[in-house]
Amino acid sequence: MIASALRSEALARVCALCEAIYGDALGARAYERLRQIIESRPPVMPKHGDALTQRDAMLITYGDQVQEPGRPPLQTLGDFCARHLVGVVSAVHILPFYPYTSDDGFAVVDYRAVNPELGAWADVERLGERFRLMFDAVVNHISSQSAWFQGYLRGEERYRHYFIAVEGNPDLSQVARPRARPLLTTFDTALGRRAVWTTFSDDQIDLNYANPDVLAEIVDVLLFYAQRGADFIRLDAIAYLWKEIGTPCIHLPNTHRVVQLFRAALDAVAPHVRLITETNVPHSENIAYFGDGANEAQLVYNFALPPLTLHTLQTGDARALSQWAATLTLPSKQTTFLNFLASHDGIGLNPARGILSNREVDALVARTLAVGGFISDKHNSDGSRSPYEMNVNYFDALGFGASGEAETADRFVAAHAIMFAMIGMPGIYFHSLFGSRGWPEGVRRLGYNRAINRQKFERDALERELADSASRRARIFARLSHLLRARAGHAAFHPFGAQQVIACGPGVFALLRIAPDDRSRVLCLVNVSAEAQLVQLPWRALLGTNNAVRDLLSGTRLIVHGPSLELDPYEVRWLSAP
Repeated sequence: MIASALRSEALARVCALCEAIYGDALGARAYERLRQIIESRPPVMPKHGDALTQRDAMLITYGDQVQEPGRPPLQTLGDFCARHLVGVVSAVHILPFYPYTSDDGFAVVDYRAVNPELGAWADVERLGERFRLMFDAVVNHISSQSAWFQGYLRGEERYRHYFIAVEGNPDLSQVARPRARPLLTTFDTALGRRAVWTTFSDDQIDLNYANPDVLAEIVDVLLFYAQRGADFIRLDAIAYLWKEIGTPCIHLPNTHRVVQLFRAALDAVAPHVRLITETNVPHSENIAYFGDGANEAQLVYNFALPPLTLHTLQTGDARALSQWAATLTLPSKQTTFLNFLASHDGIGLNPARGILSNREVDALVARTLAVGGFISDKHNSDGSRSPYEMNVNYFDALGFGASGEAETADRFVAAHAIMFAMIGMPGIYFHSLFGSRGWPEGVRRLGYNRAINRQKFERDALERELADSASRRARIFARLSHLLRARAGHAAFHPFGAQQVIACGPGVFALLRIAPDDRSRVLCLVNVSAEAQLVQLPWRALLGTNNAVRDLLSGTRLIVHGPSLELDPYEVRWLSAP
């Protein structure tokens, strides 16, 4: 059971944060309501243990990613994962599976319901019997068709301050804009016309956390998710949560305080549940959501990794990636990165700015367009627009020049070997794990760029491809699964271990991974170029061996002649002491 001392300590943090957010009087009332919500929830125990290890990796998928006639998609997904992914991944991130009205799930109508077109809570819980689960908390905004906003439109007292109506014509030019769309949307309400804050679209209505009742509603939702089996909760678009006119309305101090309060509330009821912040912003801003290492998110998305890895494989030059990777540190052994390359969204460019030059970012954009991808823009404070994300399948993005599919596949696997080796927990998108190409027809049919990477599968067709060992899907899945299983078998890849970048020249990315107890090490070498590379390394200093090493991927014992080892184009070696 959760110790009463732990719950009391967590409640004390909630109380202090309420006062910091709302002031003494309003904060005291906010705390009293939150205390009642928290104390009404029974403690939640983990199904799969509490600790994260090197065996943990997360699949990112839509609930209807795999479909078959006459069956709820969540049941089909559960069966498919049980058949193919046990021992490959330990966790499944089901992208928003709630009733919704737009944005492929991110305009939520009811936070507490499962979309009946996908299945039921029993289907989610069944998947959670074999895998840890991540739920989305899409709590910056809610659907315009939700009961909350419809009540607001009717002028109901309860919902009158759930949303942000902007009066007059204040200067909003400082507000950070993630999309090239109007910030405010005008609605006719029972109390007159209102200009309402809508950061992402006119169907996604921002919630007003300056109202403590909204905060209480969302804390209750998060605790509900913990009771329903969430081991991880992804805080979608959390950077934009708190609004103050006259500021950029991103990363405000009260935003961080609200995340800290979410953490404290979960610590009081389900301390095994980990928060993951989704903030597609420059790296230094992103890692601020670790807080002091004990009070905010346990994981943050490593948003700089996808564009930097893409730049590395496209140029055959690992220097920018290596220099950045050498700066990665964790504030505590409670925190780590969620590493990924692809997702349901595009590849963000903002996280690469300041690491890559403007010329190098422009080259990423040009290469994306050259392989048939798309570019989405954002509004800047001066009224201009600039590229925000690249909408392209990651496999396709590596298919540049005259290379055939086999060479592209080698680059694709090399990219994932880099990601799997990095300190943190890997997250891999369904389409990447199963070797998908882009879906430009989806962009034409649905009318938005992100559809390029959101195609759904008929299960029978996907199973047939996986059964054909010569197919692209089968070959990619086999190679990536092999990497994940090798990673799971070695303590050096522990998410709370250490890493050290090793200088091997621009054509090689070299990373030494070290177990938390320093009893085991793995040297991860990836040739990022189309040319053979000769690496010269002090094997004894790195691995404690002179010229004999074990390759974790081939399972063979190698004799290194002197300090030199040759890597074929895009070859991956994970080496340990024999």
